[in-house]
Amino acid sequence: MRVAFAGTPAFASAALAALHGAGHEICLVLTQPDRPAGRGMKLQASAVKQFALDQALALAQPRSLRLDGKYPEDAVAAQQALLAARPDVMVVAAYGLILPQWVLDLPRLGCLNIHASLLPRWRGAAPIHRAIEAGDAQTGITLMQMDAGLDTGAMLAVEAITLAPTDTTAALHDRLASLGARMIVQTLARLQGAARLSAVPQPEAGVTYAHKIEKHEALLDWTQPADLIARRIHAFNPFPGASTTMLGESVKIWDATAQASLPGAAVGGTVLRADADGVLVSARDGCVNLTELQRPGSKRLGAAEFLRGFALAPGTRLGSA
Repeated sequence: MRVAFAGTPAFASAALAALHGAGHEICLVLTQPDRPAGRGMKLQASAVKQFALDQALALAQPRSLRLDGKYPEDAVAAQQALLAARPDVMVVAAYGLILPQWVLDLPRLGCLNIHASLLPRWRGAAPIHRAIEAGDAQTGITLMQMDAGLDTGAMLAVEAITLAPTDTTAALHDRLASLGARMIVQTLARLQGAARLSAVPQPEAGVTYAHKIEKHEALLDWTQPADLIARRIHAFNPFPGASTTMLGESVKIWDATAQASLPGAAVGGTVLRADADGVLVSARDGCVNLTELQRPGSKRLGAAEFLRGFALAPGTRLGSA
């Protein structure tokens, strides 16, 4: 099939690589413009762009697809490129731009989206983070026929996976990216054979929205329940990285476990123990054992190594500012 592809991060590049490897003709790749990143804030190509360049695929990076929007010249150029590409179908994965109706209508088989949740739960920008933060027992991949709504299209395929208490966004991202890549290849094979797929409307009950992650959310609040704090640490690994203040210094927390029992009365954010087993900190209804930490300008360290260079005595109060 002639496949146009729209996506930006590594989650999307896994699907693009799978489609390319399955023998589909990738007639055009759309990805977001290069963004400044890293300490030097140099322009960096997206993972999808890097794959497209490596495979010499046709590429476009419009700032918008709205013909009546802020960048109409970009939208017109993208429209001309898509018309020239003549795709049978467009596959979309974590693209980051809204597709206007003209894009949805252009491929003869429409636009298919790879979404990293069990819709209608966690529509929106950050479904992986929010599933972990909420303590969901399951998540998965939903393939849907796109419509003009925000992740509201009819479902073509759904596959669930179980979340482990230790899952971070980094680990879950990779599992879901591989699952989405496999499912889109299978779905296009079915579409190619039947020329039509059975689409099931999303249920009206159970709709939730996975709002974009903001950096300020990563500041830990030690008055919250211990299990929520641990989940937020996992959810914000690798971005934006949960943080707290220790002796006036902002420290990133990358891994932790919650403990239900709180030994004695202690104000939230009080260090109860600091040794090779972790930094045990009181919370609302228990305590959180911090096991992987990072000082500014340093690397991630296990608790034992971290404490060799950062003396932290029991009774120290951690903050969120």
